[in-house]
Amino acid sequence: MTTVLIADDQPMQRFGFRMLLESQEDMTVVGEAADGTEAVRQVAAHRPDVVLMDIRMPGLDGIEATRRIVATGSRSRVLIITTFDLDAYAYDGLRAGASGFLVKDAQPEELLAGVRAVAAGDAVVAPSLTRRLLDTYIHHLPASPSSPEAAAAAPEEDPRLASLTDREREILTVVGQGWTNTEIADRLHLAESTVKTHVGRVLAKTGARDRVQAVILAYDTGLVKPA
Repeated sequence: MTTVLIADDQPMQRFGFRMLLESQEDMTVVGEAADGTEAVRQVAAHRPDVVLMDIRMPGLDGIEATRRIVATGSRSRVLIITTFDLDAYAYDGLRAGASGFLVKDAQPEELLAGVRAVAAGDAVVAPSLTRRLLDTYIHHLPASPSSPEAAAAAPEEDPRLASLTDREREILTVVGQGWTNTEIADRLHLAESTVKTHVGRVLAKTGARDRVQAVILAYDTGLVKPA
């Protein structure tokens, strides 16, 4: 059973999230918070698997609340979900230690899948934000031998890519471009189960913890370049 804490200053929004989550046999809501301070307190009290965290709340906002929760070493993982599809929010939220970022116009099944993924230790970023987010990220990287400029000349020299097959390298490239598993399956004419297997192998071989780290790897090695 995945336990969830809902942090949002809108009572109707919390009600909607609770109704959706508790319609699932494998999820239960252990608490609600109307601001960041209460969210931090309730995480300490209930230790939920996942915190659904809004950003704009009175007093302590969701970004700072996430930062404080992560700083305590809590096992709770934060999934930021907000009305505002803004790169700065996503970037700041992930830097604060959130495991994912979704916008509130996501389909119910996307939210549920996001909660399950975060609870399982994966990272989730709304597909519409993935490419823009990493384009922002890449411009904050210092110049180094592994920077996109250096790696672009010979990305195959990076040892993290050495064990990848041609197909796995292709999969890593399109993951870096923000494609979902469904899009990869459709565009490369593969079964979605096959895509999942390839993605899993890419993560294992490269040592990437999750999909977001795989996207960063694709940029670091020059497989994908900033727009």
